[in-house]
Order: sequence, then structure tokens, then C-alpha cells
Amino acid sequence: MRIATTQFHATMNRSLELNQTSVSRLTQQMASGKSVMLPSDDPVTGVRMSRLAREEAIIDQYRENIGAVQIRLSKNESYLTGMVGDLAEAHDLLVWAADGSNTPDDLKSMVDSLVSLRDSLLYTANTRDQEGKYLFSGTLTNTAPIAFDGTAYSYAGNEGEQKVVVGNGITQPVNVNLGGLDALLNKMNEAIEGLRNNTDGSSEETLKTLIGDTMTAVASTQDQLAGKIAKLGGAQNVLGTLDTNHANVSLSNKTAFTELGQLDYGVAASELSGYNMALQATYQSYSKISNLSLFNVL
Repeated sequence: MRIATTQFHATMNRSLELNQTSVSRLTQQMASGKSVMLPSDDPVTGVRMSRLAREEAIIDQYRENIGAVQIRLSKNESYLTGMVGDLAEAHDLLVWAADGSNTPDDLKSMVDSLVSLRDSLLYTANTRDQEGKYLFSGTLTNTAPIAFDGTAYSYAGNEGEQKVVVGNGITQPVNVNLGGLDALLNKMNEAIEGLRNNTDGSSEETLKTLIGDTMTAVASTQDQLAGKIAKLGGAQNVLGTLDTNHANVSLSNKTAFTELGQLDYGVAASELSGYNMALQATYQSYSKISNLSLFNVL
């Protein structure tokens, strides 16, 4: 059987090209330590690695969300703790004011302190974040939660929840509403005016009733805020546990990703050696056969 010169050259060139491509691929794999450089290298493993990479990206987003939520909850907890401290001071003042031995001048001396505490509560309730959004107005973040019309305070927010996704099907509210604080501020205003305008001392029945009602409102609000603080603390603990779980899953994914894509250097070196020998043999054969002619067999 005769082989045409063009067919011979084409066959040899194709063989050289295939071997050279394999050598190049193995060299790249050994340099990177990865067994899969392209999806076509191993389609099944490539699909598995793609799924792991997608899951890892989702977990990274969950963990970023958890970090941001924890910061937000911690800030809310700090503000509410400060408000509880203000209420404790207000309660102490009211207990003092309830002492029946106080004179009108004694009562008037307490007014400035109560006004400062009332204003501190109002200021904290209307706190904004770095983006200018109100923290304690529910989902109405562009509206100050506590409004004042010149005569009375009112709650202008709502009880809606701002939820952030922190896991597969898991959300966490990040906001706290202060509905009901307006009633306390109005009651404190009444007490402040009662102390300021008193002329008979703390033994006056009307004033005693007003102070008692205000103390009850302060204590009730303290309990409500303490409950919110406890809820925030519990949420932060849950988020910490959830973040740890995400970290464990992430570590497992990274380990699996590495194992799937890791190159077996022993096998790769053996294959590279084989392809190099094939290249050398092809070049030698090509050189010798190219120099043959019919005169070599005559």
C-alpha cells in the first residue's frame, strides 16, 4: 500500500500537535496544581466544582449580611440601654418628688433634670444612621418616629420589620420600633408642668397621683425596652451560631473544591513523561521517514 506524501505529512503533523497540546496542558496543570483548567478537561468534576463555587458565593453573602446585621443590632442595643439608664434616673427623681416633705422650691429644682432626661429620650428615639435613616420608626425610615406638634408627642413610625436574609429560608429583623414611647413623654410633660407649677408641695393629692402615674409609666417603659434589649441579645447569639455553621459549611466546601480540583502530581508526571517520549519518537520517525526514497529499497 502506498502512502501519499501529503497524507504522511498531515498524519505526522496531527500527531505532533496532539502530543504537544497534551504536554502544554499537563505543564499548566503542574504549574497551577489544578487538575481541571477548563470544563472540558473533566466535565463531571467541572459541574461539581461549579456548584460548590456557587454555594460558596451564597454562603459568603449570608455571612456578610450577618456581619452587617450584628453591627446594626449592637447599635440598637446600645441606644436602648442608654434609654433604660435615662428612665432609671427619671424614676429616681420621681421617687424623690413623691416624698411628702418636699417644698414647692424642692420640686421646681427637679424640673430641669426631668426636662433633660425627657429630651435625651426624644433625641435617642429619633436617632439616624450614617445614611440619614431613622432607626426606630419601623419601615418608615425617612420619618422621625417621635413627632411633636407643640402640645403633645405622637408616634409617627409603624411596627413593620426590616428583614435581612441570613441563611437558606432564614431572615432576621434588624429594626426596633418605639411605639408607645410617645405616651411616656406626654406623661413626663404632665409631671414636669405639675412640678413647675406646684404651690403646695408634694403632699398635694393631685400631684401625688400624677407622680405615681408617671412612675408607673416609666417602669412599664423600662420593662418594654429591657424586653427589646433581651430580644436583641438573643438574636445576636443566634446569628453568631448561624455564622459559625456557615463557616463550617464553607470550610467543607473549600476542602471538597480543593480535593476535586487538586492535581495528582505522580500521575501527571508519568503522563508528561509519556507524552514527551511520544514527541521525541514522532520527531525521530518523521525525520527518518522524510529522508527515505525508493532508492533506499533498490
